[in-house]
This record gives sequence, C-alpha cells and structure tokens, in this order.
Amino acid sequence: MSGHLFRIDADFHLPQVAISDLLPYLNEHWRQQLIEREITSSPFRLTSYPPNSPLTLNPAYEGLDVSGALDRFGTGIAIASMLHGVVALHNPDMRAALMSAVNDHVAKAWLDNEPRLRGSIYVSGDDPAASVAEIERLAGDKRFVQVLMLAMQEIHHGNRHYWPIYEACQKHGLALAIHAGGLYRVPPSVSGWPSYQFEDYVMQSMVFENILTGLAGEGVFQKFPDLKVVFLESGFAWLPTTIWRNDKTWRGVRQEVPWLDRKPSEILAGRVFVTLQPCDPPGPDELRQTIKHIGGTDMLLYSSDYPHRQFTGDDPLPEGLSEDALVGILAGNALRAYPRLADDPVVRRAGETLEAPA
Repeated sequence: MSGHLFRIDADFHLPQVAISDLLPYLNEHWRQQLIEREITSSPFRLTSYPPNSPLTLNPAYEGLDVSGALDRFGTGIAIASMLHGVVALHNPDMRAALMSAVNDHVAKAWLDNEPRLRGSIYVSGDDPAASVAEIERLAGDKRFVQVLMLAMQEIHHGNRHYWPIYEACQKHGLALAIHAGGLYRVPPSVSGWPSYQFEDYVMQSMVFENILTGLAGEGVFQKFPDLKVVFLESGFAWLPTTIWRNDKTWRGVRQEVPWLDRKPSEILAGRVFVTLQPCDPPGPDELRQTIKHIGGTDMLLYSSDYPHRQFTGDDPLPEGLSEDALVGILAGNALRAYPRLADDPVVRRAGETLEAPA
C-alpha cells in the first residue's frame, strides 16, 4: 500500500554550496568584501556531518543526485533545506547578507529546476530583526513553506527574544522548523563539551527535550495559536517520558504559569510534529510501544533525511507501522504541519491519495 501513496518528505538536505557560488546573489559591496578578504576560500561547513563520516552518506543514495533520490522513494514533495555554515558568523551584517544569498540560491538553483522541492527560509536566531526582514522578503514565494532554525542556540527557543520570528511565521502561514545542530558556541550537554561526534549526535535529542519544554512553558503556543512547530532529525523515542514529566510537573506548579490552562500534552497536540528519521526504536515492537505512549502517529512526519545515513534497506519507513497510519505519516500529517501545502498545486493534483487535514 505505502508504495502507491503520495509522500511528503519533511527532511531533505540540499548540498551545501561554496561561498563563491553565492557571489551572484550579493550586491557589489559584499562581493568585493568576500573576494578581497579571501573569504571565498573558506569552506563554512557545519561540523554535524563531516564529509567522510559514516553518518553522512547513506549507501542507498550512492550515485543519486537530488532528482534521483526523489525518484527512488516516489517522493511527491520534499521540503528541502540547506544547512549552511554562514549562520555561525559573528558579523551580523555579513551573516544576514550571506543567509539571504543562501535562500536565493535555493530558490534559483533548486526550486526553479525541480518542481517537487519546497523551500526553507534559513534564518539566524542571533538577530530576530534581520530574520523577520528575511521572512518578509521571501514570504511572497509560496514555494517556501517553513522557517528554519538550528537547535542549539545561545538562548533557548521559548524565550521572548525569538517571538518576533514566531509572529512572522504565524502571519505568513509558515511552519517553524528546528533542525538538529547548532552554532557550537554552547555545548549540546548541560555538563560541558563532548570529545567525540558520537557523543554530540546522541546528545542532540536532549536538546530537543529542552526546546519542547521551553516552548510549552514560556507560553509560545498560547501567544501564537496558529504556529506549527516541526522538529527535524530530533528522533522521537524521548517523547513519552518528556511529555509525561511536563504533565506531571504542571499539576504541581501551574499557578506559576497560568497561560498553561490545560495539560501540556493537550496544548502540544496538533502543534508539534517530529520527523520519522532517525527512528530510534530498534524494532517493530518497540516502535509500536513508543507510538502508544505518545498517543498515536499524528505527530510523525515521513522523512528520508537525504543524504544522511539514518536507515538501512530500501525504504525510510521502519517496520511496525500500521497500514492505517501510513496515509497520515506519509502526507496527511504534513498537511497539518505545513499550512501552505493546502494550496500547493502538486498536493491538489494528488488529492485522491491524501488524507484530508482535520
């Protein structure tokens, strides 16, 4: 059955481009700055996925370009992101110019040429004003369906520092996507820096636990009632205990946070979504138990995490998912997570294979 259903891939990575490839999207001032200061020779790579790491390239994608990867799994729409290292620049003006160039490159080089791709407006949490300006600049292009931030910031995501970004997301019907990784100015662990990539990658799920609690506890979902949040590459086996602990603690201290007018689990329902890969449960029985404890599959979004190595075999769908759940996981849940997809022409043409959003 799953082979015939429309698929919306919520986590699909575009290859990072060199700084020299961004020059056509910059004004004369910044082109001159980058060339004269030889910044074009800097790789600006985020280190979450070192090029030769076993996690970086899935053998299932070997020899496949972007279009070939979409074909391989029959993907109808892939929500693409380019996690470029320019986000880590300290110079706020250069960072804003280069992040705009990254977004323009994605639109011109990818969205214009592959009709199955949809885009992410990449922004820096360091500068909410510049981020809002970038959202406003690109919001008219309906091919962009989410605003993309990294998970490890210097201020946690529930803080009011970021609220102008969330307001702009809600205003334009853009989901807020938070992807694993960060600026590497703060450690992924509350007890300091790890020594190995193994530790760093495992600790990313703990970062998302903190983000979820912060968004709920700080009242983000009450302040922005139409905002949808998508966790990308977060895993989800951590959700049962985190949701349970939020509900348990709320019962004792809810006078402190009066905006939480019901259990956090009820507030988060239909507002927070997580991608299917990486799928942490080791087998179908464990997967079914995890799904039971998070209340079902309504928050799970199909993802391949192309080109990274998150699954073995020929399909990102893990064993243990019921046939009844597949329609929602493959596309129906994404229609709830991404308001802009409701009017997408590709989605409308695939209507008979989609579950209507609630």
